Amino acid sequence: MRDYKGSVLFITHDRSFLDNVATRIIELDRGRLLSFPGNFTAYQLRKAEQLEIEEVENAKFDKFLAQEEIWIRKGVQARRTRDEGRVRRLEALRMTRSVRRDQQGQVRLDVSAGERSGKIVAELDSVNKSYGSKVIVRDFSATLLRGDKVGLIGLNGAGKTTLLKMILGEEEPDSGVIRQGTKLQVAYFDQMRAQLNEDDSLADTIAPGSDWVEINGQRKHVMTYLNDFLFAPERARSPVKSLSGGERNRLLLARLFAKPANVLVLDEPTNDLDIDTLELLEELLEEYTGTVFLVSHDRTFLDNVVTQVIVAEGDGMWREYIGGYSDWERVRRVPLTAPVVKAAKGDVKAAAEPVAAVPKQKKLSYKEQRELDALPVLIAGIEAEQKTISAKLADPDVYKQKPEELQRLNQRFAKLDGELLEALEKWEQIETRGKN
Repeated sequence: MRDYKGSVLFITHDRSFLDNVATRIIELDRGRLLSFPGNFTAYQLRKAEQLEIEEVENAKFDKFLAQEEIWIRKGVQARRTRDEGRVRRLEALRMTRSVRRDQQGQVRLDVSAGERSGKIVAELDSVNKSYGSKVIVRDFSATLLRGDKVGLIGLNGAGKTTLLKMILGEEEPDSGVIRQGTKLQVAYFDQMRAQLNEDDSLADTIAPGSDWVEINGQRKHVMTYLNDFLFAPERARSPVKSLSGGERNRLLLARLFAKPANVLVLDEPTNDLDIDTLELLEELLEEYTGTVFLVSHDRTFLDNVVTQVIVAEGDGMWREYIGGYSDWERVRRVPLTAPVVKAAKGDVKAAAEPVAAVPKQKKLSYKEQRELDALPVLIAGIEAEQKTISAKLADPDVYKQKPEELQRLNQRFAKLDGELLEALEKWEQIETRGKN
């Protein structure tokens, strides 16, 4: 997609994909479409700045509104002499505040920790599994300990779910030995959402026959708990079938974390979750003291959560690697059976494998180098001016009293957007010429 010359519009929550492909992020935020040049990482930085400015400006606005409300409520003498223009301005301020849409609340995640499991969660010794002529697992051995966060990586149909079921004692191997640890309390997150009954209410899904859940020894009303996952109290009695895909995933997370567990099994938990919820889920799993088994195609999620990965390498072969997805990608580029050539005693030089010549980098012309050196300064200047304009656009007075100024600022911001994109493309073109 990066090499495609046309325009591409795509919708995804995959942050690695966004970073690798996107040149512009368009965000739908509280009914407004906002455009940010650059990839996802650049968007995160700019969005954080925008929200910081918005928070300061909203606080100023609210303080001013409170002062005006105090003035209007003053005694009889003050009301007789009050300025009618000031009254009209207060009415306009009230209207502005009533239509202001603040940020949506964030999901509040907390997992109900179960009893501490034994040190060894599972031990596999020369395990084999086949379905007919298809080999799913061939001679796999591993020891998984309490606190490990294990990612399973493989193509669809490679056998990730089968291997996971064998690790947890839910399916027997054809040969080999699997020993499960003691005191295991397992909670599942199912990518097919088969755990949800379509006709049950949200409240019954979380706490069947009760109005209370217990999280880490503390009782919490089911409506309060659902509100932590952004379900309003009036929706607590709605049936599961009324939920969207993302809402179903949030409900599954709510149900998962309400169960005492020392082993969490998450099968594609990131599907349909917004990025803010993804990041909160990452933080919770990082701090979770139990064991996690994670099946996911989200590379960033794997990198941020797991301590090791078990990878399907074809023909039933599985291999364990320390680290996340990126660590595995780096390791797999190095041949595992590369011959090691030792120097014979007394030899001055050792025989070596032929090394491919490193392609010589093309030298940029003087003009191109000067242009490349100037681009970071130009980009920084454009971004600084955009930041100043954003601060001005956050001022409510611009919208009420200065329509010409508002139009000018919007036009200037749009022009700067174009200049920034042009500068970024120029930078990429020059760097590409230097590499070819």
